[in-house]
Amino acid sequence: MVFVLAGLVGAACAKTSSGAPRLSAVPSGTLTVFAASSLTGAFTRIGRDFEAANPGTTVAFNFGPSDGLAGQIESEGTADVFASASTSWMDDVQAKVGVSGRADFAQNRLVVITPPSNPAHISSLTDLARPGVQLVLAAPGVPAGDYARQMLQAAGIAKAGAASVVSNEQDDASVVAKVTSGEADAGIVYTSDVTVQIAPQVHVAQIPNDVNVLATYPIAAVNGSPNVATALAFITYVTGPQGQATLRSFGFLPPPGGPAASPSP
Repeated sequence: MVFVLAGLVGAACAKTSSGAPRLSAVPSGTLTVFAASSLTGAFTRIGRDFEAANPGTTVAFNFGPSDGLAGQIESEGTADVFASASTSWMDDVQAKVGVSGRADFAQNRLVVITPPSNPAHISSLTDLARPGVQLVLAAPGVPAGDYARQMLQAAGIAKAGAASVVSNEQDDASVVAKVTSGEADAGIVYTSDVTVQIAPQVHVAQIPNDVNVLATYPIAAVNGSPNVATALAFITYVTGPQGQATLRSFGFLPPPGGPAASPSP
């Protein structure tokens, strides 16, 4: 089901005969999308597909940690669309800059990864708290790092797990790089980080559902965008069937409430 964005104003929207809002402007021009690094693979493909479906559009991405991207948006105002791995950082941008067409579009789970040889013999979460284990996490404030620490807290090993941390990385991609290069015994990342390319380079240990953390990903058009019609069309594409199918193929879960979340004004 394709969701049509509600609450749009000006030239970017009009009413259909049924009273539902629709975009009146044809998507065009360059769209700048700031997106969490965990979305790199999925959004790169979605961007290509969106361009193909909308001739005359170009999607330019800035991938990075959600906290850093939020800071750039608030200080520089250069993004048309923000896709965050954290509702908190989207809330921050919404409060300080303003957004429209906000929608939750995906969820993500955490997993533990080790080098294929699993040198520290990590078979359960409690193993992460063993003395001598070299654990890598994303830094505090980075969603992947905050979620990992929440999970360790829920598992009852927050203090011992923290003692095992040998590096705090700028994002989940950097955690993957540390593990695949053999510089760490284990890392905690998103399921979607274990891509087809990465899977042969790591061993994956699943985290029990009762202590795992589900990350919710919101997307929105940033107030002040010079290309709001294309920004909102991109959000519709991400929350629609084609965008959702691509996200599923990259390991993301449906957003809270069903296969696709309705955007808010």
